[in-house]
Amino acid sequence: MVQANPNISENRPVIRQLDDAAINRIAAGEVVERPASAVKELVENAIDAGATRIAIDIADGGKTLIRVTDDGCGISAADLPLALSRHATSKIDGSDLLNIHTFGFRGEALPSLGAVGRLTITSRAAGGEAASIRVAGGKMEAVKPAALRSGTVVELRDLFFATPARLKFMRTDRAEAQAISDTVKRLAMAEPSVTFTLRDVSGGGEGRVVFRADRENGDLFDALHARLARVLGREFAENALQIDATREGIRLYGYAALPTYSRGAAVAQYLFVNGRPVRDKMLTGALRAAYFDFLSRDRHPAAALFIDCDPTLVDVNVHPAKSEVRFRDPGLARGLIVSALRHALADAGHRASSTVANATLGAMRPEPASPGPARVYQMDRPSPAARQVAFQAQSPGFAELSNDYSGRVIEPVPAPDPIAEVHEPTASDLPLGAARGQVHENYIIAQTADGMVIVDQHAAHERLVYEKLKTQMAENGVAAQALLIPEIVELSEGDCARLMAVTADLTRLGLTIEPFGGGAVAVRETPAILGEVDARAMVLDILDELADQGESQTVQARIEAILSRVACHGSVRSGRRMRAEEMNALLREMEATPHSGQCNHGRPTYVELKLSDIERLFGRS
Repeated sequence: MVQANPNISENRPVIRQLDDAAINRIAAGEVVERPASAVKELVENAIDAGATRIAIDIADGGKTLIRVTDDGCGISAADLPLALSRHATSKIDGSDLLNIHTFGFRGEALPSLGAVGRLTITSRAAGGEAASIRVAGGKMEAVKPAALRSGTVVELRDLFFATPARLKFMRTDRAEAQAISDTVKRLAMAEPSVTFTLRDVSGGGEGRVVFRADRENGDLFDALHARLARVLGREFAENALQIDATREGIRLYGYAALPTYSRGAAVAQYLFVNGRPVRDKMLTGALRAAYFDFLSRDRHPAAALFIDCDPTLVDVNVHPAKSEVRFRDPGLARGLIVSALRHALADAGHRASSTVANATLGAMRPEPASPGPARVYQMDRPSPAARQVAFQAQSPGFAELSNDYSGRVIEPVPAPDPIAEVHEPTASDLPLGAARGQVHENYIIAQTADGMVIVDQHAAHERLVYEKLKTQMAENGVAAQALLIPEIVELSEGDCARLMAVTADLTRLGLTIEPFGGGAVAVRETPAILGEVDARAMVLDILDELADQGESQTVQARIEAILSRVACHGSVRSGRRMRAEEMNALLREMEATPHSGQCNHGRPTYVELKLSDIERLFGRS
């Protein structure tokens, strides 16, 4: 007896064409994930329209109201219905999907928003009359006359009212409002010449300004630096290095923070491609690789980097949200990021983050025991004229203190050595100053022209020894030890091909791998500095990194970990009393060695305190 196939229905399903409303609701699921996505699409449209002032009003985390007002070119009354049609856009003509110079080009945002919310567009083009159109749940109304001086106002109310199930996936109003704020800040970083205002009008009334960034003036880097200071904070701007590099038609510019200004999570990493904020695994991996030798695994760099290139070199049409990109030559973009950042970090020399000094000063300031201002134990200083009169009225000899009345300890001047005259540079000649003493046999106190420096002698010397070892390894190469019996590792053909593509890089690090037929590989040599290693486990770790990040630093990380331990054991130990010439020699070597401002784990090696800050601690300011 033949049984019917349970997977085949007697009533064969019929293929039917979905109506426009259903199509737009489906598209909205990809384009508009949450209120922040709607804000992103509307603000990008305003930027494409040439707006110089953009105001965003939200209510209840954008769930009940999103209003974007701009002073752009506007939309004519005749084009308003077409603007709400699917795949209708003024950005491209459809002949070349790779040569895209605008944020938007798909023509999906407005019809998608109108399909899941109540959307009203009021606009006025130059030389025309203002008009308004409304669409709710995909149902479009007729165009009506309106009152508007110029530009466009897009108002979206009751987002996802037409798809109630989607509302269940919304987060709290506060979380959604924070996501909108982050989105606006990213777009503000990309457009320093545009004024952005974000206002929360929940509950009615004028509301409150959540974020405001006025238009910045000056050249590219001045305007960008000022905008980043406003968006990311003054501390980031003070501790960021300027990046500007070009390679084969791709330009990288922006600012990257010093390693000592790191974060506990990757929350301060902002990447842009042709002005478009993106979240790209390859680019974030390149950023992590550039700081690989300066930060521990639990610390993350902070940076705002912009890549500009010919639009034909990058595909932005990977996802409807346009947050992912694909480079024609990803290795070129990655290499540019790594090399440019490492050059900038090397040029920074011994510089460390100013936040280290701020934290030190904060730790030194005692909090008042009782409410109210702290008690001041120093008498008010008299005016210079009053001091002059007072000094003259006292016994002879005090009048000479009218210009300088601070007490100083004068060191005896040693007799000149007739054999060799030693010249010690003054503090003003030296960035890290001249050593004045040692505290607890671990911290060197140095005097600079305008302050003082406290150096952790062990951490500083550890970094110096580590840099020397790396230089020697780079010059002489990594010694490899041949395995008596090559280790055979069975892999899939795909993994084998991925591993063979990076064998040249691995060989330079002392790891020699050869194909062994099929999907197997033979590990013939391993880095000698690692000693006895599990070759199979190392190969699998390399493959995991290649699959996740497109590149692997497993071998290099293990080698540099060994060098770091060697540097730690070979450096000046804590508790050792140093002579004055040893302390000064350490300071001079720090000034001449790149990256000496942080130890091998990204912690600062010294703290610099300005004299003005020290005087404030004692109420002298």
